[in-house]
Amino acid sequence: MVLALCGPQAAPAASSPPSDSARRSYEQGVALFREGDADAAIEALKKAVAQNPRFAEAYHVLGLVYFQSKRNPDEAIKAFKQALKVGPPSGELFNDLADVYLAQGRGSEAEEALRQVLDLAPGNEEAHLDLARLYEERRDLPNAVKMYQSLLRVRPDHAEALYHLANLYDSQGDIKMAREQLAHLTQANPRHADAWYLQGRLAERGNDLHAAAASFQQAIAARPDFVDAHYNLGFVYRSQGRLAEAEREFLEVIRYRPEYAEAHLNLGMVYTSLNRLDEAEKEHERAVALKPNSAEAHYNLGVFYELQRRDMGKALAQYRRYRDLGGRDERVERIIGGGP
Repeated sequence: MVLALCGPQAAPAASSPPSDSARRSYEQGVALFREGDADAAIEALKKAVAQNPRFAEAYHVLGLVYFQSKRNPDEAIKAFKQALKVGPPSGELFNDLADVYLAQGRGSEAEEALRQVLDLAPGNEEAHLDLARLYEERRDLPNAVKMYQSLLRVRPDHAEALYHLANLYDSQGDIKMAREQLAHLTQANPRHADAWYLQGRLAERGNDLHAAAASFQQAIAARPDFVDAHYNLGFVYRSQGRLAEAEREFLEVIRYRPEYAEAHLNLGMVYTSLNRLDEAEKEHERAVALKPNSAEAHYNLGVFYELQRRDMGKALAQYRRYRDLGGRDERVERIIGGGP
């Protein structure tokens, strides 16, 4: 129930019809709740249920005030349970009760309430989604998959269900099914940046760099400041030898997130390939400064000093740091001679 958007409704048939005075108190409470005066709303709603102790709708709204405005989940639960006691079963009421349990981390009680919602209203999308998320949090992936699938039978183009289901299939190694969900999602919602990004990652892992680049480009078109999409697109371009385009993407990453050490590292590699050695050295050193405990950054800086600057003193210092950080490379071990 979203009181800010709904007007007063008739009380449920199974509860006692409210008297005129109880109805007036209820309507006053709803108006005060909308205006943000929670204390006065509680006073008016308590008056309504005192005038009619079987006024289920007033208990329901009272629970919402306690939960949404007063951040008092215990009182909210009491009010919702009283509404269920004096009125007929309500999917909306069970859903609001589940929201309180979820906020408290009471997953078993939330699950029970959400199951009640679906018994009463099998097409309730919010209950499907909340249950699926609950199962995901528990790492109960089979039931999470079933619940997302059930939601998609209710609404086949539900973006969140399609996206999360794709992630679950990916985590289970079912790439074909993951791609099917993403294809459906990007067709239904071409501006879903996260779906394009995940599609790009799947293509990249399958070594289909052309498809990966196309998906990352779509992700960026949908969300121009999508840093990870810029980074992965830059990485794909570097792998394809498209160095100018790779430079552009890594510079975009750094523009949005200057502390992104891996972007500086990859940009240094691009500049090395372009024989822009002063810029390459600066980027490699920046990567090490940003992430001093990165064995990879020290290794790459060592390679740069050794092969591009012919400075073995500096290279050895980086290789030793690389080894100290747990890096293992036979060539490096031979160069430093296994010494300290």
